[in-house]
Amino acid sequence: MTMISDAVISVLMEDMRQAGEAEILPRFLGVTADGIRTKTAPDDLVTDADIGAERRLSEALSAHFPEALLVGEEAVSADPELLARLTNTDLAVIIDPVDGTWNFAHGVPLFGMIVAIVSGGETVAGLIHYPLTGDFLVARPGKGAWHVARNGRPTRLNVAAPGPVGEMQGFVPLHVFLPEEQEALAPRLRHFGRTTTWRCSAFEYRMVATGAMSFSLNAELMPWDHAAGVLIHREAGGYGALLNRAPYRPGMSKGRLLLAPDLSSWEEIRAVLSAE
Repeated sequence: MTMISDAVISVLMEDMRQAGEAEILPRFLGVTADGIRTKTAPDDLVTDADIGAERRLSEALSAHFPEALLVGEEAVSADPELLARLTNTDLAVIIDPVDGTWNFAHGVPLFGMIVAIVSGGETVAGLIHYPLTGDFLVARPGKGAWHVARNGRPTRLNVAAPGPVGEMQGFVPLHVFLPEEQEALAPRLRHFGRTTTWRCSAFEYRMVATGAMSFSLNAELMPWDHAAGVLIHREAGGYGALLNRAPYRPGMSKGRLLLAPDLSSWEEIRAVLSAE
């Protein structure tokens, strides 16, 4: 398994910062209809910022990891076979150039950039960058999860303390579940303090990893959305697994992923979500 050093983390952060400043920030609040395209659905968007940031990051990351498979969200959109290769490669770099593209395209300041380094089927480094504020969430296995401010100051992250289910707040993007799942899930959500969705994995992972929110349930497992975030959440003290209790792996694309403050809370939340 590849080990990622502090020096490499610093280089990756700088690559993400430069890509954000060059390709994303100049286009925010300046997105026009000519710069937005749809992919799989009317609200599944790609912008010039996505394309430019992924190209710039891919060039930088391929220089650092010449032997790695590059799995960018937009590259997979053009060549779906890349995703299948993720489970059979020794080293991969996963890139989400603009996570929360719908928000970005509509002037909502909830978007980020995500990079995950995967070795031997496990995430060995996860980075989430927020171009508007210049800060990061960063984690490596056994090293803890950290918020790194714009000025470089690190602060250790901790998930929310366990508590009664009725007081828990979490993310449940009900609209992405199958219709029959929506019908079953919707009435169960009233048992929690509050549920919502922000249409941005980068910020939803920020909220659960910093303890601002207690849990999240995800129906789509694209690796650019979750490979970095699951590691960050775990290193912040949280527990996550698929609803069928299988452990999450970056190569997964199907399943229902539940994150919680700890195993006991996970079981309690799962019981509510799975109740007949």
